[in-house]
Amino acid sequence: MKASVNENESIVLFRVYGLVQGVFYRATCKSVAQKLGLKGYVKNLDDGSVEIGCYGPKQKVEELISWSKKGPRNARVDKIEFMELTPKMLSYIKSFGTFEITG
Repeated sequence: MKASVNENESIVLFRVYGLVQGVFYRATCKSVAQKLGLKGYVKNLDDGSVEIGCYGPKQKVEELISWSKKGPRNARVDKIEFMELTPKMLSYIKSFGTFEITG
């Protein structure tokens, strides 16, 4: 799910499914997100997917989403699923002062 922080910023929480673990997905995602000036996190989940929560300028968030649909060279992305942004998740994502790998 995507939400607007204000008219220029957005916040998203989504999961990426496919061959996305063991292919430098998180490290490359962090690099891309930092170059875009985004804040948030990326982490591996037990089911083999990767979760991304981020916020920043709307256009830059959209660029990260577009990158996430392809991922790094050795990844295979089958689908992206946007998650519900609960008040707790909104606060958690906004607590990051940079973009980090959390798990």
